[in-house]
This record gives sequence, C-alpha cells and structure tokens, in this order.
Amino acid sequence: MNSLKLQTNSVASILPNSAVIVFVNPALADENTALPLRLPPEWSPSVEEAISALGFKADPGQVVCSQAPQALGAQLLVLVGLDSSSGDEAQRAEALRVASGAAVRQAPKERNLFIVSPVEQPAEVQAVSDGLLLGDYSFTSYTTKAKTPERDITLWVSDGGEILEASLAKSAEVVQGVNLARTLINTPPQAMFPAEFVTQIEAASQGIANLSCEILDEKQLKAQGYGGLVAVGQGSPNPPRLLIMRYTPDDAKSSVALVGKGITFDSGGLSLKPPKSMLTMKSDMSGAAAVCAATLVAAKRGVKVQITTFACMAENLVDSRSTRPSDVITLKSGTTVEVTNTDAEGRLVLADGLSAACDENPDMVIDIATLTGAQIVALGNRTAGVMGSEATRQAVVDAAKESGEDMWPMPLPGHLMKALDSTVADMVNTPMPAAEAGMLMAGQFLSRFVGDTPWAHIDIAGPSFNEATPWGYTPKGGTGVGVRTLLHLIEAHNR
Repeated sequence: MNSLKLQTNSVASILPNSAVIVFVNPALADENTALPLRLPPEWSPSVEEAISALGFKADPGQVVCSQAPQALGAQLLVLVGLDSSSGDEAQRAEALRVASGAAVRQAPKERNLFIVSPVEQPAEVQAVSDGLLLGDYSFTSYTTKAKTPERDITLWVSDGGEILEASLAKSAEVVQGVNLARTLINTPPQAMFPAEFVTQIEAASQGIANLSCEILDEKQLKAQGYGGLVAVGQGSPNPPRLLIMRYTPDDAKSSVALVGKGITFDSGGLSLKPPKSMLTMKSDMSGAAAVCAATLVAAKRGVKVQITTFACMAENLVDSRSTRPSDVITLKSGTTVEVTNTDAEGRLVLADGLSAACDENPDMVIDIATLTGAQIVALGNRTAGVMGSEATRQAVVDAAKESGEDMWPMPLPGHLMKALDSTVADMVNTPMPAAEAGMLMAGQFLSRFVGDTPWAHIDIAGPSFNEATPWGYTPKGGTGVGVRTLLHLIEAHNR
C-alpha cells in the first residue's frame, strides 16, 4: 500500500512528474462557474481559468485530467467534483471518501500525487485519506505485466500539524485492514483454502499485544461437535478449519463476539451451482476476512473491548464424500438439521460458529456472511441487509452509516419459522421448494442458535464483491465491506 504524507504551507516542493488533484464545488444553478476548494492563493487564478476552459461542472464524482497550468509546477491537473455542503456529517464524510477515491483511481498510476485537501478538520481529513488510500488499492499478485512502482502521495493543508498526522495514522490503520480483507478475497481459491487463510491471519496477528489465535483442524472439529463445518468441508481435499482469535486487554470494559462465514470456494456441493454463478465464489469467505481484519485493527489500537472472533473456514466441493441432500447432521448446539440443499451451506457453518460464540457469554454477537442471493434481489449490490435483535441491529446500522458503508435494517417475521420445520430432524437448512423471503429465512435459521444473546446478522452477498466498473474508492473485485462497520461498532462499545 502506498503511504500518504502530510504537507503544510509550502507547495513549492511538487515533483515535476506529479499530478495535482483539486476538488471543485459544483456550479450553482444561477451561475456557470464551478470553483475550486481551498487552493493555495498563488494557484487560484490559473486553476479557475483551467476549470472554466474545460467547462468542468463538477458533478459529484466527476473526474477530468488535463495538462497542469505552468503555475502549479506539475505535469497534470486532476479535477474532481465534490458537493461538500449536503447531508449530515456522516454523509459529507462519505462524499469526501467517494470523491477522493474516484480521483486517485483515475489519476495515472505512474504519477506521484499532490492532493489539495478540500477540508482541514481532523475527521474530514481522515475521510479524504480513507478515500485516497482505498481508491489506490490494486491486486496485481498474479499478473505478468510490469508492476507500477510505489508512488508518493502528498496531502496538502494550509495548517494542521500533529492533530492531522494522527488522523492520517488512524486512516492508514483502517485502510490496511480493509485492503487485507480485499487481498484475501481476491486471491485465487487454489491459493486461499481454509488452512492457508488461517495461517495468514495467524501470521498477521504476531506481535500484537493481548491477541492470540487458536486453530481447530478437522479432527478436533469432529471431536468437539462442529457438525456443520465438518459436513460442509468433507467433500474437499482441503479440510475445514475454525480459527478462534482472542483479544483480551487487561482492563476490558465490555465484550463482543464476531463470527464470519469463510467458504473459500463454493461450488454449491452436490446441489451444484450453474457455471456462471461460480465465477465469484472465491469471495464466499468475505465475512471471515472482514471479522479477522477488523479484529487485527482493533487489537492494534488497543481498544478496551474483549473480542472473540470465529472464522468458520471450509471449501464446499463435490466428491464421493460430499454431504448429500436429505442427509441429517448434528450441529454444535446439538440441533439436528436435514440438509435439503447443499448450496445453503453458509448457515450451517455459521450456526456452529454462533453456538461457540454465545458460549463465551459476550455482550453481543455479530455475524457477517455472503449468505443469500436473495439479499441481492432485495437490496442490490451495494446495500447489505441487517437482521437480529432490534437494539443490536440498529447499532450495526448506525455504525455502518458513521463508517460510510451502506446497510439497511430488515425484519425477521415469526411466521417464517414454520417453513424451516423438518419431518425427520429438528429443522431443514432451507425450505424446498424455495420459499419467498430467502434472506429473512436464512436470518431466522441463524436466530435459533443465539438464544437470548444480543445479536445481529449482516448479509453482504452483493456488496462483498464488485463485478461491475470500479466506482468511488471501490475497486473491481473484493471490497472489504464490513471491516469499517465492525471497527466503528467495537469502538462505540468501548465508550
């Protein structure tokens, strides 16, 4: 990840091969001129002239690159539209992230960047930094093309000093977590199987105070009754794993348990997916990536919250040992489940994880998963669905808004429970034929494994992986969604 440095006062040190990024207010309805935000005085006339000559209207997120005016001492001028006046504080912060990400993505990769910050308050500068660093992410581990060398990224403010340096440092911690999750998701499945995932997280946890990792292999999982994980993973040559991360600060004020679905590749099992639907199924471990990355960042920050994290890792493949439709399995809780569809496997591994998490008696438990295609039907590819206990569900939605992630509260109607009844076991994993409200039905399934523990379930099937054109600070591929929300939720629990 390229680093971001702060520069105050002088703009004389710009490297000749740099691109200068300037944020521009949209043109007002009764005027025809968009105006740059917070420019150094010596740059204002030439940049305003360039904006006018280009006819740049500064629609939110619009980016235009042109030759830089001579007064800037740089090679390129990058203009980005930013409507910084509308919405509340959280909405304005997200607008800063989106515009910053759009600008850095579209600036030539081989150029050093000199960004004129449109804001100077610490929280807003942190949002600009978030967008710049998130937008600068790329996954190039498997391409044979020449790698673009790291570049200097400088954020200019007229004043700020140590307070803004602290904001940039905090931003870098968050972005490092999000980008770790993105890289785990983007890694091809032959190189990111359950044992490899837990090995990488265990390595990343080394040296972090009060953080430890425990790994249960397939024999331990079977011996300890993790029937969901064992059943889902038994058709793969890469056996399942349960990673338990424990962050135990001495003076913890509260406790949180996190559970993440970690299906490193999902073929659907014997209930095989269509080929097109498998193309993004390396991302089916996005929930596990999110909870692990959030735990690492929170532990590095030394939050006064005890965190116990369960990454439920398996690979759902087809083999003579694969779980069959109509098999009955016994989960960690002792509940028996008739497997009606082996492609509804995520709820089986999460059920085991939720049972183990609730055994820890946390103040609340949050699970996050790429759980249902029905989430995409209901809410699209950018909005996650949140279900669970009313207060905990709202706390997650509030944390998502503050962190700039789009999540929406959804109900868990009681009448859906009846559809999960089985004639041969305690319940089915999904109604067959498929019933309506598939996202809510999956939430109701999970609700049976949390008892009275305050709980929320986040379905990120759509937002976890961007198949479309990159936008804002969101790249193509793994997005790392959930990391920022979980961090905000944990830190709010720290107060």
